[in-house]
This record gives sequence, structure tokens and C-alpha cells, in this order.
Amino acid sequence: MNAKERVRNCIRRRATDRVPLGFYLVDHDTIGRVIGRPTYLRNKVGCQVAWWEGRREEVVESMKADIVDFYRKIDLCDIITYKESARIPPRGYRPEDPPRKVAEKRWEDRKGRVYALSEISNEIICVHDPDRDKREYTLEEFTKPVDDPLPDPSVLEVYDHMLDAFAETRYIAGLTGGVNNQVLLGGMERGLMAYATEPELVRAAIARSVEQKRRLDAFYIRPCIDAAFVEEDLCSKKGPMLSPAMYRDMCLPAFKQRIAQIRSHGDFDIVYHSCGNTRALLEQFIEAGVQVYQSIQTIPEMEIGALKRDFGDRLILWGGVPVEELVGGTPETVRAAVRESMEKAAPGGGFILGPSHSIAFGTKYENFMAMLDEYDRLADRC
Repeated sequence: MNAKERVRNCIRRRATDRVPLGFYLVDHDTIGRVIGRPTYLRNKVGCQVAWWEGRREEVVESMKADIVDFYRKIDLCDIITYKESARIPPRGYRPEDPPRKVAEKRWEDRKGRVYALSEISNEIICVHDPDRDKREYTLEEFTKPVDDPLPDPSVLEVYDHMLDAFAETRYIAGLTGGVNNQVLLGGMERGLMAYATEPELVRAAIARSVEQKRRLDAFYIRPCIDAAFVEEDLCSKKGPMLSPAMYRDMCLPAFKQRIAQIRSHGDFDIVYHSCGNTRALLEQFIEAGVQVYQSIQTIPEMEIGALKRDFGDRLILWGGVPVEELVGGTPETVRAAVRESMEKAAPGGGFILGPSHSIAFGTKYENFMAMLDEYDRLADRC
């Protein structure tokens, strides 16, 4: 049984030769250790600087070689997501007016936006945007026909290279036009307030988002993929940012619509990533058509044994190994986490082992290897 067959059988609750394994994504420090060289894959700082400096082709060639080398070496991994080969600038890209460096780890562009290096997450983020709170939204702009230009096909050059290498043997959770069913106009705080103060404006924005993303499906969806991988973070560790009742009223119809639109392109499984304490929304995810839920936060409310008990007959759970242990634990604590997850969630099937989020930046290499080794020791016993 190859990886593709193994995951398909798991999702359809048929017999498998072992519990499947998947990562969601792997950051560049772990990839570099595995392949023995630095990489631009999931290297958000290195890539951003390279884009600003016009080094697109150098980055793309690195990514194409490194994604193939990494997953050929890590042949225990059954699932590859589109996140491992994110969109890139189009071929021939040269930035017209890139930000200038104004201090160590700090940049500013001509519009006054300030960017800073976040070493914890290994990314360059906008920390000041003078226009962020000035934008005004109107119903009229959300009711105009959607005629946004489609991207240049070369933005998927690395993604298509990955598919050529692995689509026949690995289970691919691939690209779609995406989902954005909880639209936040003007940012988090202002956007959440708008659900109460301007509900019709929010409904119009959600409807336009659905149409924009439906239009993008034909560009992004490849017939060789096994699953549509969609993601949207809706919750903190305390719970949903909208009440479950408001989410059902204003967001769930759009989610159902998007899944139906995606499935009009093929009989794809639906894999959904959403961080935080999502327990109060899981029933609605299932109702929308989600089959596989990934990103099982390491908090009491999302304890994997309880999730398996309450939702395991209707939802495939993907996760179990706390990212906190991979980053800050020891090989022994990681092995214990693998054993506990397998004991609680693997019996009866419907479980994919993986990190609670991802193989995040800062993961200790010995912990990553301990996870693989303990999984390999136990995978066919559950």
C-alpha cells in the first residue's frame, strides 16, 4: 500500500497497513538539516529579502530541488500539502520600489509602512501602516462584478514541479481558490466589530469573497490532487472570535458554498486547517463538508482523546504531537507524546499522526527525528 492509498483508505475508514503520517508544513531549519544545505523553502525571511532584491530565479531553483530531495529522504510522510510550495512571484519579476533598510532588522517603504524582523517566527512583518485604519468600505464596492485579473501561471512553478514529482505516489492536499468566510474588514478589532455594527456590509463582503475565490478555483485546482486543502483561523485558545450562532448565521453558508464550488472541479476530499479552540465550531465544519481536521491545539478543550470520542465517527483527526514539545521538549517527551496520541486516537482508524500545528521554526532536529522513529516503531501496531 503506497502513501496515496493509505490516506485514502484512512479517510474512507477502510483498512490500512499503518496509521498515516503528515506534517501540514515543515519550516526551513528542519528541511535544511535533512537535506544538508540551506534552503529557501519555508524560509520567509530569506525569501522576502530575495524578492526585494530581484533574485526570483535563484529562489525558485532552490525550492524545486529542495522540495524533491526533502520528501524523498522523509519517505515515511504520506501527505504533502500545497503549503510546502507557496506561491512565488511571476517569472521575470523585478520589484519596482522595494523597501529600504533603515536599521538592523527594520525596513520602510515609500508609503511609510515599516517592516521588522520577527526572529521567533522567522518572518518580516508590517509593524506600522499609516493607511491601515483610514480605509472606508461601502456596499457598492462589494456588489460590483468580479473581474480581477488572474495570476500569471508561473506563480505556481514550484507547486507544479512538486506535483510532477509526487502526485502519483503521495497523497496531495492541494491548492484551491481558498476560503475567507470570516471576512475582517479593516483588521481584527475593527472587522469583528463590523459583524455587530454593519452586518449587511459584512455579508456583502463575504459574498464577494466567495465569488472571487470561486473564480480562482479554475486557475489553482489541479486534477491530479487528492484533496482540497483549505484554511482559515477563526479562534483563539479561549474559543471562537465570533459566537457559534453568529458564525452559523453569517459565515457557515459561505463555507458550504465554497466546498460545493471546489467539489464541482473533482471528487476531492476536504482537509481543513484552523488553529485555536475550535471545539464549539467543529459540528459546523462537519456540516459544511469537512472530512479531515488539522491543527489540534494543545489545550485541554482540544484534547485528542476527547475529540476522538466526540467527533471521531464523523471527522478524521490529523495531529497529536504538540508543537511545543517539538520545539522545547526532549526526544523522550516527544516519543511519549507520539505514544499517547497513537494510544488515544489511532484505535478504530480515522486518525493521521502529525504535529499539533506544523514542524515549526525552532523545532529541535533530534526531536523531529525522535518523532519519526517512534512513529515508525508504532505505526503498524494500532
